[in-house]
Amino acid sequence: MKPFCVALAGLGTVGGGVGQLLQTNANVIAARAGRELKLVAVSARDRSKARAMDLDSIAWEPSALALAERPDVDAIVEVIGGAEGIARALCEKALANGKTIVTANKALLATHGERLAQLAEDNGATLCFEAAVCGGIPIIKTMREALAGNRITRVQGLLNGTCNFILTRMSRDGMGFDEALDLAQKRGFAEADPTADVDGLDARHKLALLSTLAFGVRPIVDSISLEGIRRLTPLDFELADNLGFSIKLLGFAQRTAQGLEQRVSPCLVPLSSPLASVDDEVNAVEIDGDAVGPLTLIGRGAGAAATASAIVGDLIDCARGMAGLPWGVPTKDLSEMKALSAEEQKSRWYIRLDVQDRAGVLAELADILRDEDLSVETLWQQARSAAQEPVPVMIVTHEASAAALARAVVRFAALGAVRTPPLALRIEPEL
Repeated sequence: MKPFCVALAGLGTVGGGVGQLLQTNANVIAARAGRELKLVAVSARDRSKARAMDLDSIAWEPSALALAERPDVDAIVEVIGGAEGIARALCEKALANGKTIVTANKALLATHGERLAQLAEDNGATLCFEAAVCGGIPIIKTMREALAGNRITRVQGLLNGTCNFILTRMSRDGMGFDEALDLAQKRGFAEADPTADVDGLDARHKLALLSTLAFGVRPIVDSISLEGIRRLTPLDFELADNLGFSIKLLGFAQRTAQGLEQRVSPCLVPLSSPLASVDDEVNAVEIDGDAVGPLTLIGRGAGAAATASAIVGDLIDCARGMAGLPWGVPTKDLSEMKALSAEEQKSRWYIRLDVQDRAGVLAELADILRDEDLSVETLWQQARSAAQEPVPVMIVTHEASAAALARAVVRFAALGAVRTPPLALRIEPEL
């Protein structure tokens, strides 16, 4: 059988890992694909840069767009990144030309995935993106294929390894956020500009894709409420542990009678949950299906090797003609589902305030809680450490709407005795 010919757009960490894996494991890959996977062309910005793969017999294209026109290319691996620009143009052109696209680009898919999938279907092409969510964990194939007979009601997980590493260091080692971020950058888990990771943008893109696969809804990133991890302190982890919880950046999507609840935010997760013990740069996803019940997948979510593994797995499926529809259903059948606003969602809440230690402060807080119908389950105040220094107050509420919580937080912040912006975190229930 003729080789399945592959082109590689981007030779950074992931692209280099893909090329290296294709060459190093060529015999194993060919045996599993039923034919040779042959890397025939590449494109990157700097041809002179040293690479971890042999490029001597591989064609070099100065423009990635040229890969979409090559008659000897069956599939293009897009690892350029970004939701716009050359990455989008390449994928659109290749799919319009009937070529396979395999990508790890979650931002592109969350923003333009519906159009790209329709292009693939209209032109007899294939779009695969196992590597776009949780790296080496086969979450896309699990949801699209293994759980195809299930009605999925909930999907949640630790979708960003950088954040999980930072939160682990804060929890386990008592580091502050800045110190933990610096360590993540030194170890290569965080970019020089960590905004996409620590502010939750990366996890939101991934959750949009998981929601589409789980519920058959159009991927709409802006409907997902978002909060990052910058404001957490070591004290929050200490207090959470005392309450029987760990703090994790959680991506959460759930089908309800009122609509689709989707959010990315730091949450208090019960220590009894499988997610609570997943540490460092590891990712984890929990899925609830009506037939299979709760299912948890845990593994390496990032890095060249794990991501390359997922990409090559997609290429093998394509070479064998086994890749299915991108979303598991025709793109035209994706539905609209009412997205619950953040204010419509309910939870128990953890609130931390730094307040001036003077008589009457707790009464002022209690008045606001009463006015907003927030029932208190636990209240704790740290003993004064020095005169005039603000002291932390921790409040745990019973279940209440996010709207009521938001009103209370605004009123707390307006009190003269409250010295820093209040922190409010969801408390996830025991399952």
